[in-house]
Amino acid sequence: MPAIGAVVLLTAPPVARADNTLAELVDAAAQRLQVADDVAALKWRTGAAVEDPARVQQQLTALATTAAAEHLDADYVRRVFTDQIDATEGAEHYRFAQWKLDPATAPAGAPDLAASRARIDGLNRVMLSQIGLRWQQLHAPDCATQLDEATRDVSVTRQLDPFYRQALTAATRNYCAR
Repeated sequence: MPAIGAVVLLTAPPVARADNTLAELVDAAAQRLQVADDVAALKWRTGAAVEDPARVQQQLTALATTAAAEHLDADYVRRVFTDQIDATEGAEHYRFAQWKLDPATAPAGAPDLAASRARIDGLNRVMLSQIGLRWQQLHAPDCATQLDEATRDVSVTRQLDPFYRQALTAATRNYCAR
């Protein structure tokens, strides 16, 4: 317990440089990808399959519906989140492969699925908000340059390993509207 008069500092999780307009969107995508480790641990422990096509369709439909209600291009949002989900499933398969090859590294426990889904839902909202705020940048001629910079910055800030850097690139590959 801090002493009377002591100052307690709370810090936010690292975020990529604020001068890149796509940094917050890419950072939310990276955080969402990182939840894959918790979800993979739960699925590993329970013997559940990585893929759940019915849930994926429910999520994509809900996100597209929300996008349309917010006057965003529902097809664009569906495409972006399809990439995000594909990258997340790839990350889960990657963890399964690691644990199968070296069972001693498999998780002994797993976080609550409801907590992981709540984190994912919150990050989905951040991503949708950022898509709306950054619509012009996502359609600008220099979008690819900004996206590469944001991806690089977020990868360094979040200390992503080479696999997660590749997953983040896959998750964001359709951000720059063509």
